[in-house]
Amino acid sequence: MDAIGRDPLSDMRGAGDPLLGPDDPPAYDIVNPRGALPMVLLCDHASNRVPEALDNLGLTDEALERHIAWDIGAAEITRRMARRFDAPAVLAGYSRLVIDCNRRPGDEESIARVSDGTEVPGNRDLSPRDAADRAEACFWPYHEAATAVIDGVEARGVTPAVVMMHSFTPVMGAGERPWHVGVMWDRDGRMALPLMERLRARGDLCVGDNEPYSASLPVGYTMPAHASRRGLANVQIEIRQDLIGDEDGIERWAGVMIDAFAELVADESLYRREDGP
Repeated sequence: MDAIGRDPLSDMRGAGDPLLGPDDPPAYDIVNPRGALPMVLLCDHASNRVPEALDNLGLTDEALERHIAWDIGAAEITRRMARRFDAPAVLAGYSRLVIDCNRRPGDEESIARVSDGTEVPGNRDLSPRDAADRAEACFWPYHEAATAVIDGVEARGVTPAVVMMHSFTPVMGAGERPWHVGVMWDRDGRMALPLMERLRARGDLCVGDNEPYSASLPVGYTMPAHASRRGLANVQIEIRQDLIGDEDGIERWAGVMIDAFAELVADESLYRREDGP
């Protein structure tokens, strides 16, 4: 495996027709690639797009607007933070239902056949070749772009910090999620601990510590691949989707996150490498 953990499935490169056609957008978008702040923002579930060849995965347009297809609101907040802090950001270009950019290819959750009770017809009975084509078209280009941006910061002689931006549905299954925002972290609390302190100091937010997910579980791909294995300061942010489902909510929460990070980004201790796990 290489620096970003390329899976053996990717050895099947070059067989079959390319998944992305000439009218399909790229597999990733880079915002502010030469941003001065050495904090790289990553958004794994930024888009609900599906390659034309996959015919919406057999889903309606309405289904693809739901949380099962993407992290609602996360992309725009990522873009606004990148602009405000003059920081680079990399956003995935396709829906998590095509392939989840925060799950290793081959994982049972990488290409979901059912998501929150909704069957995904286009994900039934995929061959290993089909799965590898999706990884080659949508997963690896995004992660290779993220690696390139992080390496580009380091080439300037600066160690970057990494921030992963997500959002979560207020209800999953039968369970309600009371948190307004969650701060995900594993062994490195350099970013997470002061962020939680600052968010809680507002007095109007329910802040989750490794809620609604725990970063200590070996599930997500992006945090270990791009940050913790490299000893980079990192944090994953989750904002509840009902709070950022429209322009007013996005504007408010972009402000909340910019305010929460404003003092933190000036902390020089973030921009050094620590021993990974």
